[in-house]
Amino acid sequence: MARSAVLAAIALALALGAGWALSQERGAAAGRVPKPVIAQGQGDRCVEPVDFMRRNHMKVLLHHRDRTMHEGIRTPQHSLKGCVECHAGANTGTVVGGKDDFCQSCHAYAAVSIDCFECHATRPRRSLAGARKP
Repeated sequence: MARSAVLAAIALALALGAGWALSQERGAAAGRVPKPVIAQGQGDRCVEPVDFMRRNHMKVLLHHRDRTMHEGIRTPQHSLKGCVECHAGANTGTVVGGKDDFCQSCHAYAAVSIDCFECHATRPRRSLAGARKP
């Protein structure tokens, strides 16, 4: 009985060691989720400073939505369409879907669901136009 307990302890130690080594290999500290890889936008700079947008992008988008929907004021500044135009991934052509896509990478890291794209396009208009059949 004691021998099986020792073997079980050794097997457990090996399994835990392998898991720890794998997390270190992926660049994460033990028990930590790897930080997202944020792709660079396609423009010269964002419409607001990057630190501001990281903290406040949802407030900015909701404010723009309210002005558009409730007041009828449409401007390109802070529009979701503008964000998608600039931030769609070069490889995928979209902002969600893949783990490295702009919106998806941070929202997965923060465990926040994205419902914007239930109505809005995830790809820039130029990508959608090229995807249509004649």
